[in-house]
Amino acid sequence: MEDISNLAKIVVDRRVGVPPLIDFSAKSSSNKEIELLQILSSEQQATQLQVTKVLYGKANTTNQAALRKLKSRVQKKLLNHLYFLDHTDPRQFISKRYELQCLELYHQASILFKESESELAERLARKCLRLALDGEFTQYVVMSLGFLRHLYAQLRKPKHYRAISKQLKHYQEIAKTEEEARQLYLDVRMEQTQTVRSRRFLLNELSAHITTMESLHRKANTYSAFEYLYRMRLMREELLGNFEEIIEITGTTSVLFDKGKVNKKRFDIRFNKFMSVWAHLRSKQVVKGLILAEDYIKDFHPSSDNWFYFLEHYMLLALHAKEYSKAYEILRLARKNPYYSKQRAAAIQRWDLFEVYLHFIQPENSSLRLQFSQFIQTVPDYSRDKQGYNVAILVLQFLYYLRQGNLDALLTRLEGLRKYEQNHLRDPATLRSQLFFRLLLLMVREDFAPQACEKKGQTLLNRLREAPQPGDAYAESEIIPYEDLWELTLNILRVNAEARATEEAAHER
Repeated sequence: MEDISNLAKIVVDRRVGVPPLIDFSAKSSSNKEIELLQILSSEQQATQLQVTKVLYGKANTTNQAALRKLKSRVQKKLLNHLYFLDHTDPRQFISKRYELQCLELYHQASILFKESESELAERLARKCLRLALDGEFTQYVVMSLGFLRHLYAQLRKPKHYRAISKQLKHYQEIAKTEEEARQLYLDVRMEQTQTVRSRRFLLNELSAHITTMESLHRKANTYSAFEYLYRMRLMREELLGNFEEIIEITGTTSVLFDKGKVNKKRFDIRFNKFMSVWAHLRSKQVVKGLILAEDYIKDFHPSSDNWFYFLEHYMLLALHAKEYSKAYEILRLARKNPYYSKQRAAAIQRWDLFEVYLHFIQPENSSLRLQFSQFIQTVPDYSRDKQGYNVAILVLQFLYYLRQGNLDALLTRLEGLRKYEQNHLRDPATLRSQLFFRLLLLMVREDFAPQACEKKGQTLLNRLREAPQPGDAYAESEIIPYEDLWELTLNILRVNAEARATEEAAHER
């Protein structure tokens, strides 16, 4: 009882006068903090003046000053609540739970040591060390060992001090190797997130970087080094377009995970599943990919950005499989999520683009919230470096004006397509986009005659079917496969031709 008795005395004697947490059991009608919290956590965004009126009745100077003090107090208390968040949901990043346990134990041991409770501090530091070793958190291993070394020096325990010092030196060397691996990985990752040109340059260097990472992994033999190597291998195959190899890597890693050969307290199996689904999409194994996506979506928490990002690829799988009813279901699922508006602007724009594509293909089932024609004319440019969905935007605009029969706008868009191809699609890896653009040019040369376009476009269509998917280094995504878009284009030409024939027959009569 001595330890807990001493702990009780420390907390009772040193506790703060004002409770540092929000009392969630209080009635909102008599507690401004709870009232403000309810306003802040609601979906609707309120201005400072609106909040002042709700809380105090009037938005005068005195009440606005009161709100500022209330906000400051509530913010401090909310920060204190960060110590008590629930991290047990398996759909969240698994390692966060164990890492925070280490951090909490280290924090508690440090406070107790400063309060001269060395015995309890030692036990907590030892527990932190065990958890850190089990989770392969080298950073916390080094921190715990450093703490214990200092403690044993203070307590004059030479035997313990020497043993801990030897262990600390070993893990400091491992930490140094891990830091080299981390620096290399982050350098490469930063290059990957830059321009298309930098990605192409990165491809030439990546194999050498992976060789270096393999050496660091053998030297450290820790989870962190393994993860950096694993992600860099995926990165290389992603940039090269070796999607079958990504399926192989993720499948092998999943087997190792199930066998316990990959640290289950650290490895994010959701990322592995995401990469597998994405690779099935890019390798045109869309039916199998849809089955996997339907199974894996439950592993992602709906409040996370990862859930929306996974859902985007689930959506693309449905579109590529021509499962348009399923695509509408996925779209509704995304829109209903209360966290939808908290996505980045670019992510919301992608969902808008998916929606207008779906509306364009199957308008009879659409409940489009956007003004379709307005969106087509004002659709944003998704990347200044011509990567991502620029081709998809240009093609959709072209097909929209084709369906409308707006020849002037169509020819303007055609010139834009031609310039885009000349400036940004000269690389052999962009062959699929080049071939589809040529099909659209062929259509204009053949004066929009459906039979001539179908016949003369067959050679280009066959080449398109045989063309490999480009790697992510070339960064253009097909919302609808070009083969399906060409089929849609021919159908538009047939409908337009029938309409012209009917109109001409009516004039003759």
